[in-house]
Amino acid sequence: MKSTTLKRLINIYPPYWGTGIRLSHITDDYREATVTMKLRFYNRNYVNTHFGGSLYAMVDPFYMLMLMNILGRDFVVWDQAATIEFLSPARGTVSARFVVDDTMLEDIETHTAGGEKYLPRFGIDIIDEHGTVVARATKTLYIRRKNREGGAG
Repeated sequence: MKSTTLKRLINIYPPYWGTGIRLSHITDDYREATVTMKLRFYNRNYVNTHFGGSLYAMVDPFYMLMLMNILGRDFVVWDQAATIEFLSPARGTVSARFVVDDTMLEDIETHTAGGEKYLPRFGIDIIDEHGTVVARATKTLYIRRKNREGGAG
């Protein structure tokens, strides 16, 4: 799928559209993406800060989607686990940046070369418009090469 198509689909996907989450940037090669969310009356909590569930939703599928498109059909890529730590009240516009670099891809290649499953962990900082880290999420993915018949190794 072209990255521009994915961007359009994410931005009209009801759970994201309804919370004000926007995929504001994604490179054609899926190596970098930025997600933003403005604080609005419909996505704030009782104390006028971003709802924690929306902060997590900002980071939920992006490493999985990026790696699915980078690695291609020869790999199974799934979200396996996640944690989020709330560090500071989140007000205003918040953003998260995702980067897949050569080192990450080499690591995946090395750990899956023989068909083994690999469970890499990726950290994502959610920052406010002043550069303050307001939350830190960790995503664990399940990655495995498919066997020749198309199923998981």
